[in-house]
Amino acid sequence: MNPLSRQKLAATLFERFEGNPILTAEMWPYPINSVFNPGAIRVNGEVLLLNRVEDLRGSSHLTCARSKDGLTNWVVDESPSMRADPSNKEELYGLEDPRIVWLEEQRQFAITYVSFSEGGPIVSLAITRNFKTFARLGGLLPPEDKDACLFPRRFNGRFALIHRPVVRGEAHIWLSLSPDLKHWGDHRVLLKTRIAFWDGARIGLACQPIELPEGWLILYHGVRVTTSSQLYRTGMALLDKNEPWRVLRRGEEWILGPKEPYERIGDVNDVTFVSGGIIMEETNSLYIYYGAADDKVAVAVADLDRVREYIMGCPQVEGP
Repeated sequence: MNPLSRQKLAATLFERFEGNPILTAEMWPYPINSVFNPGAIRVNGEVLLLNRVEDLRGSSHLTCARSKDGLTNWVVDESPSMRADPSNKEELYGLEDPRIVWLEEQRQFAITYVSFSEGGPIVSLAITRNFKTFARLGGLLPPEDKDACLFPRRFNGRFALIHRPVVRGEAHIWLSLSPDLKHWGDHRVLLKTRIAFWDGARIGLACQPIELPEGWLILYHGVRVTTSSQLYRTGMALLDKNEPWRVLRRGEEWILGPKEPYERIGDVNDVTFVSGGIIMEETNSLYIYYGAADDKVAVAVADLDRVREYIMGCPQVEGP
């Protein structure tokens, strides 16, 4: 695909839901400041969003909301689903930005999220079968680290984790492997920031990896620093299905960025932060859920065949 055709496809790939934003603080059953950056999964015929919710102290917790169609008539839990445990030094300053996968082998959901400790943000893991009770397995890697998600199955007997540590001041996307979800190794850079591009300042995983026939679709956010703000946009890459540490393709352009008033104005202006995605098989669609301006939740929808056409038309990659 030539660059101009690809850019035209990228610009029209996702259509924002006309009812955006779908979740706001005014819809909450208890007082909060904002709701944003949800993890997403399909459970028992419903779409479940596990939302980051900021309370009136400025600390965050996680609360579930459910919808039959993933767009309308959201039912929000009456109380937080996961709160920070003040007796746990790992969670002193709140819980943020969950991603969810169904672990096929273990037959349970895995939630990676950010715990804020005195030492900085930590990637933490919890498991659940019903989103009512949660077993917290603690931090996986040292701070400063965030934007993490497991893959839903092992590769050659090992779990794979995408995450975003800050190393020497650089914020690239990494992948690490583990035999038991406790001991992590084979750390390697998966995707790097690109100087002078829209993703030149820092990058991080967006929603959980999406499995396609061609490989693992990775959505990621990229930040560009301007004189007035930091622009958060979303791009795509494709990983090998059996060796996800191999990047096959990477888009040069963003596929979602701040445009609408609800994305440009809020607690943090000019942010579209994708953190959840689901495939709706009934309509062959990909729904992506994102925090808009850090104080509300929105959704955008794409035809899955057009997504596959776009990513397979992106340049092949020889390194991170």
